[in-house]
Amino acid sequence: MPPRVPHLTACACERRLLQGLVWLFLAAALVFAGAHAREPAALPAQPAPVVVLQLQGAVGPATTEYLRRGLAEADRRRAAAVVLRIDTPGGLASSMREIVRDIVGSPVPVIGYVAPGGARAASAGTYILYACHVAAMAPATNLGAATPVQMGGPGAPADRPASPEKREGGPDKKPDSAGAGGGDARERKAINDAAAFIRGLAELRGRNAQWAEDAVRGAASLNASEAQAQNVVDLLANDMQDLLAKADGREVRVNASAIPLATRNAPLVELQPDWRTRVLSVITDPNIAYILLLLGIYGILFEMMNPGAILPGALGTIALVTALFALNMLPVSYAGLGLVVLGIALMAAEAFTPTLGLLGVAGLALFAFGSLFLYDTPAADFSLSVPVVATAAAASALVLFMIFFVALRAQRKRVVAAGSAQPGQRVEVLSWHGHCGLVRAGGETWQARSDTPLRPGEQAIVQGRQGLVLQLQPSDTPHKEQQ
Repeated sequence: MPPRVPHLTACACERRLLQGLVWLFLAAALVFAGAHAREPAALPAQPAPVVVLQLQGAVGPATTEYLRRGLAEADRRRAAAVVLRIDTPGGLASSMREIVRDIVGSPVPVIGYVAPGGARAASAGTYILYACHVAAMAPATNLGAATPVQMGGPGAPADRPASPEKREGGPDKKPDSAGAGGGDARERKAINDAAAFIRGLAELRGRNAQWAEDAVRGAASLNASEAQAQNVVDLLANDMQDLLAKADGREVRVNASAIPLATRNAPLVELQPDWRTRVLSVITDPNIAYILLLLGIYGILFEMMNPGAILPGALGTIALVTALFALNMLPVSYAGLGLVVLGIALMAAEAFTPTLGLLGVAGLALFAFGSLFLYDTPAADFSLSVPVVATAAAASALVLFMIFFVALRAQRKRVVAAGSAQPGQRVEVLSWHGHCGLVRAGGETWQARSDTPLRPGEQAIVQGRQGLVLQLQPSDTPHKEQQ
């Protein structure tokens, strides 16, 4: 008889299993606790970065978009400051004011830095530098010449030297300028408005307001050392690291709050324009926008003259929409734009109603005149290039000559009268269905009817004509001459 296994043995196995699980759990807990005990202490917080933005070239819509995105990115990164490196001859007043608004309202302090050596903050750049929380310049740089009519830089129209009073010096002397009585009403309004604007920026940042007004009214300019001596800028810096070291600890006011700058040894994050900004920079070039406008108009006109071509109409529509988008951001003179469109319309009308070139020549003149006044701005960098206008006018003249040449050939060509398809004339059948079809007679295509079915390529004889429909009979059928 086999021995009985006591029930106590099964219970002992269960207890051992339970004890093993408990010991395993305790071992895992000890390992987990030991791992946490061996974790190193948290690393010290990294210093906030300094975001670097570039303002190079003329100030325009693309510049505004780039700086706006850069300031937003700096706020997202919780940057200690933004360094705006400036080298500009000026630009559009509307774009400059948008940039100034963004800087004044920025939650991140902005350090304006005219650099490298040889750079300038002329015209619109002076306003932007004054708007920055800290203004700095590198050696061998300059700023000033902020008269509104000079927003395009030194080569802009109405460039005038400072008055003798300004040259003789004295911050208490008012420069003689259009703002003090010269020039027309529009110029005086622009100068007075700009002077009040930059004076407000100077008072906001605690800088030399009198010189700022002189820069507007008398086109005054200063180099870096003179600007620091006259409290136009806050400091001079040889390079970026020198700038960050000198700016460190300065107290600036951001949205009515005093904030000390912590820029020493801060990591630099340089933001480049993204693809949208690059595309915007290309299409808002005045010459590119003008060329797109012409391509769009001519493409649509070509589609209207050749229905079904599709490609010219599609490309023309894309070019026209892109041009209108760009022109919406540029200071367009609607009178000039109207003259351009009217000139093209008259040149196109020459193709439909030949007038021996009278409409075409008038349209070409309006087109060229309107192109020269297309942009309503004295900024040289945002004016239409004369060679571009000349090239466009020459291309339009070539198209006009081709239209005139084709019209002249058509006038000299022997006209086939409507009655040229005479009874007894042989015609060629082009297509035929039942008792109707198309035939060629005298180089023209006619509708035709016949009691006898015909086949394409077959010859037939005209019996008569009812309106614009020929009555035919097969060529092998005797034909009775009609008296």
